[in-house]
Amino acid sequence: MGVLSQLGLGLAKTREGLLGTIRRLLPGSRKITPELCEELEAALLAADVGAASASLFMEAVRDLVRQAGEADASSVRAVLKKVMAEHLRTAEYAGKGGQAHGPFSLPHVVLLVGVNGVGKTTTAGKLAGQSIRAGKRVVLVAGDTFRAAAGGQLEVWGRRVGADVIKHQEGGDPAAVAYDGVVAALARKADIVLVDTAGRLQTKSNLMDELRKVKRTLGKAMPGAPHDVFLILDATVGQNGLSQARQFHEALGVTGVVLTKLDGTAKGGIVLSIAGDLGLPVRYVGVGEGVEDLQAFDPDAFVEALLGEDS
Repeated sequence: MGVLSQLGLGLAKTREGLLGTIRRLLPGSRKITPELCEELEAALLAADVGAASASLFMEAVRDLVRQAGEADASSVRAVLKKVMAEHLRTAEYAGKGGQAHGPFSLPHVVLLVGVNGVGKTTTAGKLAGQSIRAGKRVVLVAGDTFRAAAGGQLEVWGRRVGADVIKHQEGGDPAAVAYDGVVAALARKADIVLVDTAGRLQTKSNLMDELRKVKRTLGKAMPGAPHDVFLILDATVGQNGLSQARQFHEALGVTGVVLTKLDGTAKGGIVLSIAGDLGLPVRYVGVGEGVEDLQAFDPDAFVEALLGEDS
């Protein structure tokens, strides 16, 4: 199955909600009244696009109507695809201007953060598997020293995909294992280091302080590290994920978002909200359980899967 087909299946719930509304409101060529615009905007909000982004998109639709005098489902879909893709690319390019993609020496150190239960360890394993298939040498670091069996779960992933795993005793200092992981990666001439961490409630300052310590320690082990801070978000929480993202970003300087469980929600518009409201680029989206179902995010492919021609 192609990437676009997989993404389309993963976005099926969100896609049907948006396309169903557009088809219902615009069965043929007709003028878009203020009432129709309100219903279209409500459909975007229901998909968790976010108020600011939804308003921006609807202004583009209103511009279309002002110029053409009328619009059908196809023309509305086309203008939404265009403005949504531009919206996502703005955040994508902004992200590339920062720490995440500047020049740095190998290994490329990535710190994975997020609240409990979003799939950080699984994401680390999947990212490792994809990198190894691309010919990279990967070190996984078991920085979640508090959750029972977290280190063991990461070791299972390491064996499965062929990555080295660095871990300490359960209950140990996360910063210490992070330091040792980077030192080991340097010695082994690894290409990528993926540092797993324990789930953190973004409202608990002491836990966030510990993550800041881990980040500082990575920089001591290797100047410039971490090169990326990926926030893992569960797509099914919708707009609640934005408050998580804001606080993690303020504390740690997030360079990209990995959105998991996108296939399990009708609120896939959260991707647009993250980009528009926070200016953070989405780096990967999870649309299934398999390693291949964690996909590098492409704005044009996302919009095509969301609003492309009906099959």
